[in-house]
Amino acid sequence: MTPDQNGSPESFWQEILPPDASAVGGYPARFDDGRILVLPIRPLPDGQTALASLIINQASFAVVDALAADLSMKVAAFGAEVIVGMPTLGLTLASAVAQKLGHSRYVPLGNSEKFWYRTELSVPLSSVTTPDQSKRLFVDPRMLPLLLGRRIALIDDVVSSGLSMHAGIALLGRCGLRPVVIGTAMLQSERWRQRLAGWDIVSVLRSPVLRSPVLPSPPVQGVASAP
Repeated sequence: MTPDQNGSPESFWQEILPPDASAVGGYPARFDDGRILVLPIRPLPDGQTALASLIINQASFAVVDALAADLSMKVAAFGAEVIVGMPTLGLTLASAVAQKLGHSRYVPLGNSEKFWYRTELSVPLSSVTTPDQSKRLFVDPRMLPLLLGRRIALIDDVVSSGLSMHAGIALLGRCGLRPVVIGTAMLQSERWRQRLAGWDIVSVLRSPVLRSPVLPSPPVQGVASAP
């Protein structure tokens, strides 16, 4: 699918552009080989800064496949034996990465409590996109035999402040587990560094904190304006 040149919001995250493409109208996040995924720019409430946005469950299958293929090679270097996915958007990526690695399944964490869950196997959860929401992160106790004694890769779609990933690490710690690597489609800004210091982290894309407002440029063929 080619993005709508009129700037339709649904046109983002649908194709990967070659390295020499012009990427006005959004932020050009680059793969290691130079290919570009154009991301919409979201102003933050402070009115001064903005972030490039990736919503992976709205991406085309081709884009998800490319992100998973790249990330799977990076977590494989750490000998990952089981993939654990962070809710909600991280589950899309974790499932795809597990399949790329040839695994028959993955372990999804959740924030919806089932009646057989155990409170001691949960931790508080918040993120940069939902800072005011009170949630808990759970692991289904029936999944623990899949994790014990295994080399775990903990996967989320985007790591920004590091709050969500820190909760995932804490939850695994409550189970007596420690991931060998943290994997993400995109490292968003550098704000995660202090909170996740000391952990091995791999990503496909990176994006900085941007100044807001970002002055728009005339769109080029194949690239939409930010919604």
